[in-house]
Amino acid sequence: MRAYKHFFVGLLWGAGIAIAQSVPVVTAVAAASPEILAKDLQEEIMRTEATVKDMFGRQETKPIPMTVYRPAGDGPFPLIVFNHGRSVASKRADQGRYRPENIARYLVNKGFVVMVPNRIGYWETYGSFDPEYSNCRSIESMSIAASDQVLTAVAFAKTLPYVDTSRWIVAGQSVGGLTSVATVGRAPPGLIGGINFSGGTGGNPETSPGKPCGQQWISLYWENIAAHAKAPMLWLYWANDKYWGPDIPKIWHLAWTKGGGNARFVQFPGAGEDGHGGLNQDMDHWLPEVDAFLTALGFEKTAIIPKPKASAFADINDITSVPASESAKVAYAKFLSSQSPRAFAVSNRGGWGSAVGDYAHGRAIGNCQRFGQICKLYAVDDAVVWTSP
Repeated sequence: MRAYKHFFVGLLWGAGIAIAQSVPVVTAVAAASPEILAKDLQEEIMRTEATVKDMFGRQETKPIPMTVYRPAGDGPFPLIVFNHGRSVASKRADQGRYRPENIARYLVNKGFVVMVPNRIGYWETYGSFDPEYSNCRSIESMSIAASDQVLTAVAFAKTLPYVDTSRWIVAGQSVGGLTSVATVGRAPPGLIGGINFSGGTGGNPETSPGKPCGQQWISLYWENIAAHAKAPMLWLYWANDKYWGPDIPKIWHLAWTKGGGNARFVQFPGAGEDGHGGLNQDMDHWLPEVDAFLTALGFEKTAIIPKPKASAFADINDITSVPASESAKVAYAKFLSSQSPRAFAVSNRGGWGSAVGDYAHGRAIGNCQRFGQICKLYAVDDAVVWTSP
C-alpha cells in the first residue's frame, strides 16, 4: 500500500485531480510499484557525485540523484537547473524524489533540458550530514554547498550530448530560490539568467509566520555577492507568503540591487492559503512573467498552452460524445462533478487527463500526454472545446 501511495502522489504532483491512461496501467503499477516516468518528457533519473562542506568545515562526497526532462530530438538544447526547497527535518528523509513536472513540462516545451538535483541532506542522502544547516546565522556555507551542487549538475550535463551548457539558467523555489541567487552571485561560465521563486531560508509558518529567523544575514550576504553577479534575474514572490511575509522579500531585493545585482521583482496577490506555494498553485500569474523573461534572453518558442474557445461539438453534460475509451468516459462523469476552473483532455489512443484549479487546461493536456500519447482538450470549465480532426 505504501508503494501505491507513493506512485499516486508522484503522479498527481500539483495536478488537482486524478490522471490516467487506463485502469490496467494503474493496476499494473500498484502491483509492481515502479515509478511511472513521464514518457513525453523523456524523464530519467541519473546520479553523479558531489563534494560539499557544512558550516563546521566538515566535508563529504555523496552521489546526488538528478531527474532529467528533455525535449524530443538530438539537441543540443540549453539547460535549466531547477532546485527544490527545504523541508523540516522530520519530513526531509521521506520527501522523495523531487519532480516539478508542471514547470518542467513548460520548460521542455520552451526548448530546455531540465535537470533537477536532489541535494545532499535530502531523500537518499538524508542523515547526520546536513550541509545546509545554518542555525539562523550566516547563510554563506549553505549557499555555497547548495550552489556547488548546481555546478556539479552543470559539469555532469557537459557529458550529455544533447545538452548545450554554453547557455544555461538556474532556477528554484524557497531554499531552491536562495540557491539560484547564490549561483548567480558566483557568475559561473555559461550562466545567462536566474529565476527565484519565493527564495529564502529560516521561515516557519507555524511558529513565526512571516517572521523568518536570521533574515538580516540574507540581506547582508546577498548584497555582498551581488557585486559579482553578471546574469539578470527574475524574483517572484506572493503577498501571503507565510514564510517571509509581504515586506521582507522587498528588503532582500533592495539589498541585491544595492550590491549591484540585476533582478526584476514581482510580488503577486495572495495565492491559496499560503503564497509560498505559488509555484504550484498560481501558474496563471507566473507563467507570463517567466515566459517574458526567457523570451528576453532569446528563447522565443511558444510554450504556454492557450485556452481554447467553446465549440458546438456537444453539450458539456453529454458523456456519450466524449471521443475516448469507456474508462475515460467514466472519468469524465466524475470530472463533471468538479468545480471550475477545470479541464479534461483525451488522447488519440483512448486515454485521458484532467485537472482542476490554476492553469487547468494546460495541466490537463500534460497529465494526458505524460503517457506518450497525442492529446487534445475536450472540455474546459463549462464548455466543450473539442473540434473534430
